[in-house]
Amino acid sequence: MAILFVEHVPPGAGKGDLLRLLDELGGLEGRRVGQITLSGGTATIEVPAGWESRLAQSLDGATLKGRKIRARAGREADITTSEAEHFDRLLRWVELEREAEADRARERAARRTGAAAERGGESLVDLVITDEEPALAGRYAVTLVKRQRTPLPWTRIDVGSPVVLSGPRGGKLLALRGIVEERRPERIKLSLPGLPDEAEEVEVWRVDLSSDEISSQRQRLALERARSAAGDRLAQLSAMLCGASEPRFDDTPDEQAVDAGLNEAQLSAVDFALSARDIALVHGPPGTGKTRTVVEFIRRAVRRGDRVLACGPSNMAVDNMLARLAAAGERVVRLGQPARVLSDLRTYTLDALVDRHEDVRLARKLAKDAFALFRRAARTTRAKPQPGARREMREEARALLSDARRLEAQAVEHILDTADVVCATSTGLDDSLLGARQFSCLVIDEACQATEAGCWPPIVRAERIVLAGDHRQLPPTILNDLARREGFAVSLFERLAQVYPQSLRALNVQYRMHRDIMEFPSGEFYENTLVADPQVADHRLSDLCAEAADSPWNAPLEFIDTAGAGYDEQIEPDGESRFNQKEAELACSKARGLVALGMSPADIGIITPYAAQARHIADRLGDAGIEIDSVDGFQGREKEAIIISLVRSNPRGEIGFLADIRRMNVAMTRARRKLIIIGDSATLAANEFYGRLVAHCEARGFYRTVWELDAAE
Repeated sequence: MAILFVEHVPPGAGKGDLLRLLDELGGLEGRRVGQITLSGGTATIEVPAGWESRLAQSLDGATLKGRKIRARAGREADITTSEAEHFDRLLRWVELEREAEADRARERAARRTGAAAERGGESLVDLVITDEEPALAGRYAVTLVKRQRTPLPWTRIDVGSPVVLSGPRGGKLLALRGIVEERRPERIKLSLPGLPDEAEEVEVWRVDLSSDEISSQRQRLALERARSAAGDRLAQLSAMLCGASEPRFDDTPDEQAVDAGLNEAQLSAVDFALSARDIALVHGPPGTGKTRTVVEFIRRAVRRGDRVLACGPSNMAVDNMLARLAAAGERVVRLGQPARVLSDLRTYTLDALVDRHEDVRLARKLAKDAFALFRRAARTTRAKPQPGARREMREEARALLSDARRLEAQAVEHILDTADVVCATSTGLDDSLLGARQFSCLVIDEACQATEAGCWPPIVRAERIVLAGDHRQLPPTILNDLARREGFAVSLFERLAQVYPQSLRALNVQYRMHRDIMEFPSGEFYENTLVADPQVADHRLSDLCAEAADSPWNAPLEFIDTAGAGYDEQIEPDGESRFNQKEAELACSKARGLVALGMSPADIGIITPYAAQARHIADRLGDAGIEIDSVDGFQGREKEAIIISLVRSNPRGEIGFLADIRRMNVAMTRARRKLIIIGDSATLAANEFYGRLVAHCEARGFYRTVWELDAAE
């Protein structure tokens, strides 16, 4: 017997429904079907050998109880032991990570009392609703502010975060799941599926970060598909990505570049990626124009007739590609919750495109008429209605709704079929929307920030793959210690760069940093291969602020040593995070000094690895317009001036997760013209990397102590 897999089986569908589909659509009589196993929306069906492929073709995309299903053929015996073990590990790590996220959510819930709930940066309390409005796709948007109209405290809750909005009502708790659509210093806007009438009885609300299990479900489903693939392109890719076969390449194409401003290394990387028959890796160190290179590849692939799936591990990574593609006039559609998309790009979301579609305008009218009929059928009148009249009205209303849904589905199909590029987060692909669609090429930007499991949902839809990223910067965030130790933090990009180094091409010209800011990370992480483009190699603060000339402010790099000055770290009362009060004061002083020179606050960023330190700095600066965030929050971004507060200062030389030096690589490479690092050399230098950093600054004349600071600066 062979195996047929049917996915997205709707709740309530049973074995009889599947047997009926096999007979009606596939021509296979029920008596010839073997065992059927239903688990979590996936059916595993034993069918006669030789039938699995034709049945998969017949059933894939069919409708069962109003839901589109996916069907695929597979022979479990076809998978090699090494592949099976690899996918088993990934599946186990996904489950461990899911459990860790659930545990953290429970711990957060246990701490959610009063103002203390805000200290961890994962809750906002004492809020009131000031505005309500309908949003895209039937959603509802609500704006909340502090009851006393004070600014919101520092928080990890940001645009796109899944949250729970809750408040007391009649002795019970009303809780609504939503997404952060907008966050301002004084307010936060949420997108909700709806706002029930009971919400009017809630006087004070709170917002808490929430876990999102949909992504782990999609990862598990994709891994199971890849694990059981046989005799198709997915099976070939799975084998190659597990090390069973070598990637293949065609001759380098002789094509004209679309973007005439690319440098030689960027053009070479694009040509190489276009020649790949299976997979190519584009290594983009900080500031080297990785996303610009990726967009050039996508545009040239489209001109070849390819349909491209463009993904990233975060909404920001996807929107960076989307913005460039849209500006270039490419036919692009963005999947996902519109609230997680940058506001000026929401016009390209599927929701917005569907709302503007001509068929949907008619569908909205049909739905309105249908609900009016439902209300009429339910209305009590003095005159007794004719027998069967209410039933007829309900049947007519249901027919109108069915027509409305059909028109909406047709609009979605048309938009997706006519798009050259579909953009989505790696775990944001909704199979109920995409159906059985496959893509000529998959591009994953910032691929090193995604777990390997997180890359598989789009991989199962692709003929060939291009991964772009930098494995010398931040790895994926992993909560479960066991999974991290066993290798879950090793991204697919990093693993393939080791297994197939011939598949990698690196960019080397950076367009962000002054050469003195670039020098140390280039030597530590990139074998001194980075080159500063002449336009940035010598740019300084004095180009922006004339007063900075001939002053210490104009030095591109500055390490301020706090050793021996009593800048001691402290632990928050709940033991969750660390802060350094004096260091926070110094960071604020330097930030104010930059503003006094004439710099725009929007051009200044303060990076610190500890949430407690970020809150201390934010409290001192107030609403100054200076961005304060973690290393993770600044990944992929830049500022004219960056101040780094390292916090750790203790007699034991303990530096905690600062020991992951890739975090420091990210922090140091965000600055364009000015980088200030504040830290205790006596604590940091116990680590060889930080010892070399301090020595480098001393040798180049960029080292100062707090005792030497010019009070007039």
